Amino acid sequence: MTHFLRFSLALALVLALPLVGEAAAKKKKAGGAPAEAGAPAKPADRDYSGAIVIDAADGKVLFEDNADATSYPASVTKLMNLLLCVESIEAGKTHLADRITATAEEAKMGGTQVFLKEGEVFTMEEYLYAMMIQSANDAALALSKHVAGSREAFVAAMNQRAAQLGMHHTKFVTPHGLASPKQEADTSTPRDIATLSRELITHALVLKLTSTKERTFRQEPLLVMRNHNKLLWQMPGCDGLKTGYLTRGGFALSATVYRDGKRVIAVVMGSRGGVHGSQRDAIARRLIGEAMPKASPLPANMIPKEPEPEMALPVGAEPAPALPAEEGEEGAAEEHRDGAAPLVEFRLPGVKPAGAK
Repeated sequence: MTHFLRFSLALALVLALPLVGEAAAKKKKAGGAPAEAGAPAKPADRDYSGAIVIDAADGKVLFEDNADATSYPASVTKLMNLLLCVESIEAGKTHLADRITATAEEAKMGGTQVFLKEGEVFTMEEYLYAMMIQSANDAALALSKHVAGSREAFVAAMNQRAAQLGMHHTKFVTPHGLASPKQEADTSTPRDIATLSRELITHALVLKLTSTKERTFRQEPLLVMRNHNKLLWQMPGCDGLKTGYLTRGGFALSATVYRDGKRVIAVVMGSRGGVHGSQRDAIARRLIGEAMPKASPLPANMIPKEPEPEMALPVGAEPAPALPAEEGEEGAAEEHRDGAAPLVEFRLPGVKPAGAK
């Protein structure tokens, strides 16, 4: 009897082994499903879809990781808008003093904006500051129509200029980067954005605009714009360029730092972690810090005439952003359409922003 029981138990164990193996395999497969969906948790120092750092002096790549991965630049798209505007001014076709009247189309604009009203008039210069400091989509749209006559013609010019620069993996569909979840969005790569950024820094007006930390746009009611690029406060020598955010693409940034006669450009795209892009900013700071000693001295014609930007503040000590979401693009667009209060800071002269000490 004992022998029979032992035999039965051994047989049951043998028959059960395939079932145990199958169950373990199923469990392993279920646990790996998120990874197969492309959502493995990345280490904080590699929280991006792609990144690159180049030497502004000669374009040499100082660091790259997946630099040709296509992603969404979001408001970094405004850098191409800026380039076309600056080139138009330099060619004498438009002027900083040009007075541009906002239309109903700008007044209905969503996302981050300066809340233009139909019939309001501002100079081209003020629109440029609004686009680069406040990341104002309504200002970007007004500029595109002023330079090219229509939004469509301007977007076509953006793509033509991108092709001329060799940005072969870039497609612009907007003059500002704003896109709702159901709309086609601009696409580019870190390498292409770095190419665009290197072209931009050869124009003195560009760095004047992108290095401005705070500026008043409207007096009544008072609207004070504060730059979304926190590296302007956090890194000595940072004088640009542009941040961006879309829900589907995460946080993007093109940043440049000039220090000790050298300049580097860093582009980070597709970052997901941190608050208001803080993890993206940390990555950019690290990459720039590591790349700067490898950079070559700038030629005389690329050395800024203005003094190097002031020393940095400790991370976290910079002023709070005027918007609760960095660019406010998709979210703010939806909230604005629903009649929510404008997500922009209005304050009286001399009154410190909320949270300031």
